[in-house]
Amino acid sequence: MIIQLDINILFHTFKVSSFDQLEEAMHSLAPSIVEYYLDDLSSSTNESIYINKSNIQQTIFLDEYSLYLDYEDSIFLELIEKDNEYETESLW
Repeated sequence: MIIQLDINILFHTFKVSSFDQLEEAMHSLAPSIVEYYLDDLSSSTNESIYINKSNIQQTIFLDEYSLYLDYEDSIFLELIEKDNEYETESLW
């Protein structure tokens, strides 16, 4: 699922002023905090959109998320669904 994020809210959440600073800010925080912030930002909309990946200028790859900055200075968040690596859902 790919959604467009409000650039001002994203930058304010991570206390940065540019996309370049965003990656450094995310790596300085605990992964669970970054995940919480991105989940919170993505929960405001559930409408998935299509982006042309040839228009992507920069990308930040995180565990289950990717952030894309396009040439029009729009930022998109992609939620990556990971398969369960275990054969069973429970160990019991």
